[in-house]
Amino acid sequence: MKIATWNVNSVRQRQTLVLDWLNRVSPDILLLQEIKCETHQFPTEAFEAAGYTSLVVGQKSYNGVAVLSRIPVELRATHLPGLRDPAPPARYIEVSTGTLTIGNLYLPNGNSGGEAGYENKLDFFNALAQHAETMLRDGTDFILAGDYNVCPTDRDLAPGALPPTDALVRLQSRAAFRRLLWLGLTDAVRALHPNDPAYTFWDYQAGAWNRDSGLRIDHALLSPRIAERLISADPDREERSLPQPSDHVPVLITIK
Repeated sequence: MKIATWNVNSVRQRQTLVLDWLNRVSPDILLLQEIKCETHQFPTEAFEAAGYTSLVVGQKSYNGVAVLSRIPVELRATHLPGLRDPAPPARYIEVSTGTLTIGNLYLPNGNSGGEAGYENKLDFFNALAQHAETMLRDGTDFILAGDYNVCPTDRDLAPGALPPTDALVRLQSRAAFRRLLWLGLTDAVRALHPNDPAYTFWDYQAGAWNRDSGLRIDHALLSPRIAERLISADPDREERSLPQPSDHVPVLITIK
């Protein structure tokens, strides 16, 4: 099974790129983040013509997540359980296929809104860890994938790409990511590429792509039995070189 995650930074603007990628790579499931449209505006028909059904949690102009699938999936949740916000932004959707549960997440960046904005990031991380712990306790096999907006270690960003005060590298952000790993989850890309940069994001500014000043902020975390089935996990770096690309690239994992 091939499962991919991709922050597309506006699905309507990148629709052709996404369709071309689906045609070339043929993942079974593609998790999209930052679709930047309301649910009814999502280009469902175009993806259906390509053989993919769509499950969407949209929001006007910002955020938004979706699941494209060419295999049967069942919708399990349209928000992350345990968040303190009673009406959270469109940042999480969860589906299941067979015995596998897949959570698609777009974690807050944490750099806007001052300390309150950063607390929202940590609150999301906390709810995610609690949800993962519950699924582990219940014996659920799962993948939590998407834009985590965190560089877990210094090798996950190019030298000088971010100041140490940035929310993507602050100590609390990295500790929150480590908490997920300490629960027993496996970082798919790092499991197979322990030392490679494996960047998934290059800013549009300051020639970041040409200088290879990248970040690894898009991750797929696997529960133990799914980690044992892992075959491959790779960012599709070349997607960033295409005309009018997203600033993120797809991360594709294969499990047997």
